[in-house]
Amino acid sequence: MSTNELPGKIKAAILVEQKKPLVIAEIEAPKELAVGQVMVKIHFSGICGSQLGEIDGAKGEDKYLPHLLGHEASGTVISIGPGVRQVKPGQKVVLHWRKGAGIESELPHYMWDGKKVNAGCVTTFSDYSIVSENRLTVIPEESNLEVAALFGCAVTTGFGVVENNAKLRIGESVVVFGAGGIGLNVIQAAAMVSAYPIIAVDIYYNRLELAKQMGATHTINSATTDATAAIEEIMQQSKVDVFIDNTGAPAIIQLGYGITKPHGRIILVGVPKAGNNISIFSLPLHFGKILTGSQGGNCQPNEDIPRLFNLFNQDKMKLKELITNSYSLDEVNTAIFAMRNGTIQGRCMIRM
Repeated sequence: MSTNELPGKIKAAILVEQKKPLVIAEIEAPKELAVGQVMVKIHFSGICGSQLGEIDGAKGEDKYLPHLLGHEASGTVISIGPGVRQVKPGQKVVLHWRKGAGIESELPHYMWDGKKVNAGCVTTFSDYSIVSENRLTVIPEESNLEVAALFGCAVTTGFGVVENNAKLRIGESVVVFGAGGIGLNVIQAAAMVSAYPIIAVDIYYNRLELAKQMGATHTINSATTDATAAIEEIMQQSKVDVFIDNTGAPAIIQLGYGITKPHGRIILVGVPKAGNNISIFSLPLHFGKILTGSQGGNCQPNEDIPRLFNLFNQDKMKLKELITNSYSLDEVNTAIFAMRNGTIQGRCMIRM
């Protein structure tokens, strides 16, 4: 297919019903792009915990079914709609869910067996996707496209949490609860700013082994060990400067609130399921303790992706090591199952 030619059919993984496997099907793309829309050929898409949350209905009833999924990918621009200035056909791009430079376009609508299929400003579980201009950042032509997909969420969120939310300083202690794709990048970023100790906690030993490679100085398997007691032993009864939760589990958030210093920071990356509330004694918040949520590490994609990509190109970051599994689009449900049961050690990629 030449650039500026729109594909009539797109192969996609569709969320038809919550808590059910995705449906792989061919859908019809619009014949024309609207203002600010970009047609992208997807090369690699990551699977993030956010997609598992969407499938499970973590935020409650889904009013947009059926719809497409995915928010982290690499691709090539095929065609641009009116008004697009940030990207050109033929350029390699990272697809990200945080807003960057350019137009926020209207949402695309696809058709499948005579029914409308909804999509957000960016979706990536398909071989082609119509994406809003401000969800794309250009990368060098020669970029490793599998690694590049990580910059759509895992890398920018992980590093943004450390830089922007936690504001982690040299020598401060940090606990990272949950060593998945984002957690591993949080650990790597913490190591790069010389935090100590860097304590990784997870329920799977294989992920904790990878956490060590990323820079964790200590690891705890909370499925077999009392995490609070183990952290207190590592800290020699001292409190922790920063606690970063990637699980969204209220019990873990409350654990972090209890073991941080009076001026400690508790950063919530994972989102609790609807109705799962936390219970804390709020007085410490009036005297300097911080409990806050992170939205993608507050990253600015068009500034942060080139900056972090340069670090990777200078061999200052470990990213190839993070990609431990790869599946075809037809195998997406197998990949999701493997993520749920802990078989996958690092980040899982869907190759188109």
